[in-house]
Amino acid sequence: MDTSLDSPSATRGWPPPRWSRRSGWARNQPISQLMAQALQYPELISLAAGFVDNETLPVEKTRQALAELMDDPRLARAALQYGSTAGNPELRDRLRARLAHMDQKPELEQAIELDQVIVTAGSNQLLHLVAEALFDPGDVCLCAAPSYFVFLGTLANLGVHSVPVETDQDGLVPEALEHQLAHFQRSGQLERVKAVYLVSYFDNPAGITLPLKRREQVLEILRRWNRHQRIYLIEDGAYRLLRYYGEDVPSLRSLDESGQLVVWTDTFSKCFSPGVRVGWGVLPPELAQVVLDLKGNVDFGSPHFAQCVINQVLARGLLEPHVEVLRRAYRTKLEAMLQALEEHLGPLPGCRWIRPQGGLYVWLTLPPEVDTRPEGPLFHAAVERGVLYVPGHYCYPTHGGPVPHNTIRLSFGVQPPERIAQGVRLLAEAITEVL
Repeated sequence: MDTSLDSPSATRGWPPPRWSRRSGWARNQPISQLMAQALQYPELISLAAGFVDNETLPVEKTRQALAELMDDPRLARAALQYGSTAGNPELRDRLRARLAHMDQKPELEQAIELDQVIVTAGSNQLLHLVAEALFDPGDVCLCAAPSYFVFLGTLANLGVHSVPVETDQDGLVPEALEHQLAHFQRSGQLERVKAVYLVSYFDNPAGITLPLKRREQVLEILRRWNRHQRIYLIEDGAYRLLRYYGEDVPSLRSLDESGQLVVWTDTFSKCFSPGVRVGWGVLPPELAQVVLDLKGNVDFGSPHFAQCVINQVLARGLLEPHVEVLRRAYRTKLEAMLQALEEHLGPLPGCRWIRPQGGLYVWLTLPPEVDTRPEGPLFHAAVERGVLYVPGHYCYPTHGGPVPHNTIRLSFGVQPPERIAQGVRLLAEAITEVL
């Protein structure tokens, strides 16, 4: 009789494994469910996936950067070797210069120490590391409502309470932020509040850019409250370059004269290629060191070869021409979606949407009686007609506020204009049926 530990019979009398609490918190994340649905129904017109347009991926520019990198044996060997935990120094130097240039603030480049710039495997890794550095289970992150649901899942996985801050057509409402902070102070729990999170340009999911005046108001509020408790502002700038109309506004990081308040996170996934998985950020000095300590235990350096490719892209001036290609393509797609919404949903009472100036998303609000959740009638009616969307309730913080069940995130990034128009028409038919 085989009684070795490798034998299946040897495990029958064992007690069940005891998984960590964090593994339980990680269950049923919406991103996994939505990806599974997209794969289960490949024939659907997906207005759900936040992917970039496959046809605009920078094949030739990447080939050029790779050729130049590999044609120089010294550069090629360096790229194929391990890098540092913080990332490629030459790339990090370019990145701090790039942020200063975007914000038209040359002095910012000198104000940011190289040690404050960290390169990661996509911005989600940096957001996760920052959250790990700041929060213990039961701590609080104040989040714009709605917010980027993947980061809400990251917080949940760490046992962090995401608490909503009201938004309107101009984004996070400063008075609402003040109200939430005062609420935690009155209840004697202000020490639990460690950070505020928002996507500051064409946010995911609502497509809103926080205006300059509100940026200044939010920073002033946090400066005052930091006299009581250190509260960071996590500024997610993933979509900044995807602007199709209007003028750029300064980052919250550039408005933070102290450099101690704002955590800037960014990525090349949306503006160049998600496949290279290069994200980056500028952190206050003390936080940067803690994040690097954590990162050293995770990967002691994100993929170095990808960083060298992006460095070559920036050095050769290949990014800006590609961004212009993206802007032209996505502007056409956005206009197709807005026109289709006006045509097919405009006549329906109680349907409204936000007209973004950039990004990849349009936020749709339906009459209160329409339940957009996966278990609701609209989701099934839409799938039966051949269109997929992201239920908006996924995008709301999970503690301390009501969650609307009548919102939808629509993405125009993947589909061509004619399919976008067809998808919106099918969605309108499903909404009409449910109403």
